[in-house]
Amino acid sequence: MNPIPHPASATALNSLGIAKRPADMRVVVAMSGGVDSSVTAALLKEEGYDVVGITLQLYDHGMAIGRKGACCAGQDIYDARQVADRIGIPHYVLDYENRFSQSVMDDFADSYLRGETPIPCVRCNQRVKFRDLLDTARDLGAEALATGHYVQRAMGRDGAELHRAIDPARDQSYFLFATTREQLDFLRFPLGGMHKPEVRVHAERFGLVVADKPDSQDICFVPTGKYAEVVEKLRPGAIEPGDIVHVDGRVMGRHDGIIHYTIGQRKGLGIGGQKGDQGDPLYVVRLDPARHRVVVGPRSSLARDRVVVREVNWLGTGDAPDPAGTKVHVKLRSAQPAAAGWAFPAADGGAEVILDEPQFGVAPGQACVFYQGDRVLGGGWIASAESRLAAA
Repeated sequence: MNPIPHPASATALNSLGIAKRPADMRVVVAMSGGVDSSVTAALLKEEGYDVVGITLQLYDHGMAIGRKGACCAGQDIYDARQVADRIGIPHYVLDYENRFSQSVMDDFADSYLRGETPIPCVRCNQRVKFRDLLDTARDLGAEALATGHYVQRAMGRDGAELHRAIDPARDQSYFLFATTREQLDFLRFPLGGMHKPEVRVHAERFGLVVADKPDSQDICFVPTGKYAEVVEKLRPGAIEPGDIVHVDGRVMGRHDGIIHYTIGQRKGLGIGGQKGDQGDPLYVVRLDPARHRVVVGPRSSLARDRVVVREVNWLGTGDAPDPAGTKVHVKLRSAQPAAAGWAFPAADGGAEVILDEPQFGVAPGQACVFYQGDRVLGGGWIASAESRLAAA
């Protein structure tokens, strides 16, 4: 019979949930040069972990937007290095430009040309940060990869689970739906239980140069917000003009390319303030890339209560939603409230979502993320959406 270990000799779980003393455990921190990842590294260093900071060189900013000297990516790398020097940890910069270009930027351009509204930040997490960087962390002997994302990891009955952050204004779980179970076993999110002001206080306490650095609001390779310029740079000559057509078939104007439009858009349609038959405003209802058409109509034409989802990453019980239906709340855009509905498995690893109430502005290319309470059950990419009443 083995003796019961004395409490003083038993190794308790550390703050990252591993039965090791922090000093005996290496953690890689993905350092973007912002305040969140910087504080993550500083807090773990303060706790005594063997912390290694890694920053990814993802793109040539000047190449992306066609302007010399525009390289805030370089500034971010410099800021990350300064933080690493301040807290006394080794810091490495890895050149991932080719991987980022092929896995994220090319997908972004092609998605827009297909009439979709892409989310490159999810693709970056999915194909670069949480895949390649995770492998690099293991190669360095790390037992965890920590990031500054506002999301929580909790241990459930069947293993690690993904949950919303406690700060609803900062929650980033929508953008992390593609995190796999295997990745979740290795990832840690120390800021998920904090509010942003608390993080800023820590940054000031540590004397970090990024303490007052503003949060990035733009896609990193589209800092001007002009997506069309980037798509034209990546796919020269692929943007074609066409007609703006009402849902009843009337041609209402011309456009310079469908990439200038997204489902649910109301302003800037380029039809000179024209309204519907009842004087109601017009919205972008559908994009038709094959015929280069932007289809507009009244808000009622946007109602959708059936959503087809592809490439589903399922983090709930089993390998997919219950064939009889899994009751969920789904977020169909990052800034929209979650809507109640049912998720059903579909062919080819996809899912079908039937919403309790129609939603407006459901756009192909956006993510559909499944929740039960604060737990993320996974998600996938919106392939199409329809109104069951209209389809009947």
